[in-house]
Amino acid sequence: MSNLKNIEPLQDFNWEEFENGSVAEASKEDLLKAYDETLNKVSEHQVVDGKVISVDKKEVVVNIGYKSDGIIPASEFRYNPELKPGDVVEVYVENQEDKKGQLILSHKKARMSKSWERVNAALENDEIITGYIKCRTKGGMIVDVFGIEAFLPGSQIDVHPIRDYDVFVDKTMEFKVVKINQEFRNVVVSHKALIEAELEAQKKEIISKLEKGQILEGTVKNITTYGVFVDLGGVDGLIHITDLSWGRVSDPHEVVALDQKINVVILDFDDEKRRIALGLKQLTPHPWDALDPELKVGDHVKGKVVVIADYGAFVEIAPGVEGLIHVSEMSWSQHLRSAQEFMHVGDEVEAVILTLDREERKMSLGIKQLKEDPWEAIEVKYPVGSKHTAKVRNFTNFGIFVELEEGVDGLIHISDLSWTKKVKHPSEFTQQGEAIDVIVLEIDKENRRLSLGHKQLEDNPWDTYESLYTPGSVHTGKITELMDKGAVITLNEGGEGFATPKHLVKEDGTQAQLGEELEFKVIEFVKDTKRIILSHSRTFEQGKEEPAKAPRAAKAKKEGAAPAINNVAASTTLGDLDALAELKAKLEQGE
Repeated sequence: MSNLKNIEPLQDFNWEEFENGSVAEASKEDLLKAYDETLNKVSEHQVVDGKVISVDKKEVVVNIGYKSDGIIPASEFRYNPELKPGDVVEVYVENQEDKKGQLILSHKKARMSKSWERVNAALENDEIITGYIKCRTKGGMIVDVFGIEAFLPGSQIDVHPIRDYDVFVDKTMEFKVVKINQEFRNVVVSHKALIEAELEAQKKEIISKLEKGQILEGTVKNITTYGVFVDLGGVDGLIHITDLSWGRVSDPHEVVALDQKINVVILDFDDEKRRIALGLKQLTPHPWDALDPELKVGDHVKGKVVVIADYGAFVEIAPGVEGLIHVSEMSWSQHLRSAQEFMHVGDEVEAVILTLDREERKMSLGIKQLKEDPWEAIEVKYPVGSKHTAKVRNFTNFGIFVELEEGVDGLIHISDLSWTKKVKHPSEFTQQGEAIDVIVLEIDKENRRLSLGHKQLEDNPWDTYESLYTPGSVHTGKITELMDKGAVITLNEGGEGFATPKHLVKEDGTQAQLGEELEFKVIEFVKDTKRIILSHSRTFEQGKEEPAKAPRAAKAKKEGAAPAINNVAASTTLGDLDALAELKAKLEQGE
């Protein structure tokens, strides 16, 4: 044993008996007693100091001055990788002797018995302590400190954000105790707190030297949707997404990567220099300054659509150089449309420069100019009298707007839809999106309008109707519309006529009804206003009068009536006879 050198010789030892070999006669009990007195008195369940005898991967052998050494698992010393023979450690005596006669010690329990006091003292004294990182947990790590499981938040591991927590597991590091919950005996430790003091000194030095326009080297610390945080050596600055590149940036990852070292320029900072605005694009010349000096209005350029809105699209023709194509410059058509109908973000387009202002760094572009303006030679492609097929776009009360091609519109007036049908509203005649045949009637080049006709594609049937529907002639027709003022009759030979209620009385005295097909006599025909006045009652009233008139006419001839009277009768028109017959009928009804 290592402490036997301190044993003093027994005062009453009989050396003569020892030399004569009679020492065996001494009491065995006395010898054991004498031996025991040389050892430490050890009680179970107490904490004592021991000296480390040996250390290996599995176990640590500790001598506490007892008759046998104690063995402790090496895992209980993971927090202290520097442990070596000769070190003094606290141990807890669990059992003086197990079945194998082995002294059972525990370092962990010894630490636990005093750990709470030591942790509180470390917090009070702002002491730097050593701990062993056991494993990961939600939001941070579990650290063994004096045998207590303390919590190390992820934000307190380092001054930089940690992206891989696993690299810290099984490591021993220095910490400071930053918080203790006495009720729940929770301990929070920090490694970041150890290096913040040093960084704070660096930070003050850097901040004191900051100037606008200064160029510094930094490390990309964090990337967000709105910008990039750069570590300037203990001081953080922000590069806003708009200051990353002269071109448009949708995601900062397109420009920089985490941990990348970059040069930045200081754009601005607050009075306390806590918020520092940085720029990256400012380190390179503005792209407008490098734009081809020969570029001018009328030149063709190619680019990519980077932003699109209802009113137009922004096209990037070079990084940081954009031009606007207004929706009105996308098509020769005058119809209101949104830019999304013509192009999308990411499209590669060709355009013509319409305006170019290098001082204001503005440019307007057009794509319709790549095609010939259809109105330049409108008389050649759509001469008056030419026939075409158009697409119905929309209706008004007075006609139909149609499109012959992109940018060429025309109007069909409601009066030019049909020769015979009375159209109350154009929607009765056709539908939006339908095709319709037209003929060009007139060209208004200044206002970009064509007057078109549909009925002119056919001959005017009223030229034929004029000789067909002579007053007094009888025709068959069907009542297709019935109103208070009268009825519309569709004639079998074409066209429509009108009859008042009194002319719709049938021979049996009843009124003609909708859908009935009857004979009608033409009372009046006016070509200019396309009016045909009909009567059904005249067809049978006229028939009754004829037999009565004939004898009187014959009698008058026999009696030698005056020629003047015959001349008047001969010159009377069919319309006059009808009027006389109608007057006679009224008189008879009056009687």
